[in-house]
Amino acid sequence: MSGRYRPGVGILLFDLKGRAFVGERNDAPGAWQMPQGGIDAGEEPRAAAMRELAEETGVSAAEFVGETEDWLTYDLPAELAARVWDGRYAGQTQKWFAARFLGTDADIDLDAHEAEFDRWRWAELETLPDLIVPFKRKLYEAILEELAPVVRASLRR
Repeated sequence: MSGRYRPGVGILLFDLKGRAFVGERNDAPGAWQMPQGGIDAGEEPRAAAMRELAEETGVSAAEFVGETEDWLTYDLPAELAARVWDGRYAGQTQKWFAARFLGTDADIDLDAHEAEFDRWRWAELETLPDLIVPFKRKLYEAILEELAPVVRASLRR
């Protein structure tokens, strides 16, 4: 992985209807995203995904059913890159995981850690690229290309 990109993980958490969890960022009203975050030093990607999922959603009842084969990378717009992460990174390179939600909506707690989302909802997979900020649309299209079939297959089991 290049030093230009911050290593991270993302989680496509889906319910029994195959819809994905999305949260509206509290620092960017109207910007929705799936849970994601950085990997701590010495942390394995799957462990980072479990930690991020718990921190951002309060969810611990989830079963990982797939992951992207490769790391997916996105660039931040120049004006954001200068401010985010003290300007150290051009963007992120991420390993994405698909996880089946095994709890109930009442288990979701956006204040479980330091809240990153103001509100949340379940969204149909095909709507995800339209919900995300424009600079991440290609990333979300790549996530869906690889993980949507995994989600659909796991619902048939």
